[in-house]
Amino acid sequence: MNRSTLRGRPRQAAALLAAALTVASFCAADAVARSYPFGPRTRAVNDLGNQYVPFHAHLWDLLHGRSDGGLLVNWQSGFGSSFLPDLGTYLSSPFALLVGVFPRDEIDLAVYVVTVLKTACAGAAMAWLLLRLRPGRWWAAGLLGAAYALCGWSIADASYNPMWLDGLVALPLLCLVGEWALGGRRRLLGVLVVALAWIANFYTAYMATLGAGLFLLLRLWLCGLPRRRALATAGRAAVTVALGVGLAAPLVTVVYFGTKHAYPGRVTHFAPVATEDVLARLLPTTYGFGSPALFVGTTALLLALALPFHRAAPVRVRAGWSGLAVAVALSMQWTPTHLAWHAFATPNGSPYRQTFVLCALLVIAAWHTLSYGVPAPRALGAAGGLLALTAAVASRSGLVHSYAWPVLLLAVAGALGGLLLLRRADAGTADAASGAGPGAASGARSGAGS
Repeated sequence: MNRSTLRGRPRQAAALLAAALTVASFCAADAVARSYPFGPRTRAVNDLGNQYVPFHAHLWDLLHGRSDGGLLVNWQSGFGSSFLPDLGTYLSSPFALLVGVFPRDEIDLAVYVVTVLKTACAGAAMAWLLLRLRPGRWWAAGLLGAAYALCGWSIADASYNPMWLDGLVALPLLCLVGEWALGGRRRLLGVLVVALAWIANFYTAYMATLGAGLFLLLRLWLCGLPRRRALATAGRAAVTVALGVGLAAPLVTVVYFGTKHAYPGRVTHFAPVATEDVLARLLPTTYGFGSPALFVGTTALLLALALPFHRAAPVRVRAGWSGLAVAVALSMQWTPTHLAWHAFATPNGSPYRQTFVLCALLVIAAWHTLSYGVPAPRALGAAGGLLALTAAVASRSGLVHSYAWPVLLLAVAGALGGLLLLRRADAGTADAASGAGPGAASGARSGAGS
């Protein structure tokens, strides 16, 4: 792709960069870890090995006409089990159909490829959304798109629950639907996007829809539309969601009633984790199964923390995106809002499955910071101070190990150094432009006089 193409199509370039970086980083990490398919260490453990891979194998049999059973009953599962609810819960994503092109004995590889593709598409969708929100450097949008795709929630939780990755893809797409509603455009396409998101995985699509709704409400406030126009936009968005969910209803209702009549599982009650554990998950190299995996990369985190202090950005933008991120973070720790995020049922296992919404908001806040120009050293210093305070509180958490500190210090030094160099380069470009301005104007006047 030549330079003129990149200038003419920044969204496409950013999306391609995000996808390429995501695939390269994901596969490189597995190669270093010697994890399948790049080494002997298997990924097919726990639910991935006992449920999701076998479900995809049964889908392969269905696609090739070799199944023992059909869409309604799966006779390959125990003494026979209803299959349609499992199809709607685990296999209704369009990506799942790709297993049909792999050999029957390579289902593990097929699920891995589907996982990588979903993650890459999430990065591409986020990069596209960022440039739709604000103009800026296409390569920076690509990098932040990859940061979203490779956030802690994606790597630590969703990569082993591949159906959740459909929510990672759906969130930026649903935010784009909100942008279309704001502009009164692409109404039919918006309905189809909502329907596809809910068909692919209704569970994470529900969370993504809530996140996109908050996104749209903030956008309406930031745009300063008259009340009537704002209500009309919100109404268009609500109708779009209702129609899209209605199209997905034949599948979603089957899953709902199948779940309602299933054998009751273990009942759990939400207990928020300690603040130091939440803050610890913002840092690199930390892990805890019952805490939110919030890591989005040190550079993105620094930029998000710098937004409240970035004077080039309007006050509303600074207050709005920072405030929404804080509000969502607090909602994850309060039982009523925790239940609202999880369709009013505390899940078994990780209680922070909505974490990808907060990761998206951090990346969007980082983009708004950078799109208004690289923050001044004072703003970056304030962001560094907030990060240091975060690290100090997180140091009391058992999730932070000794090797996290040198990694964090190197990451902070690299991020701050890169941002300061970029700011200097921008200043040099501005000086050159201002110096060339009088000469260019003089030449233009001379040409006009002759």
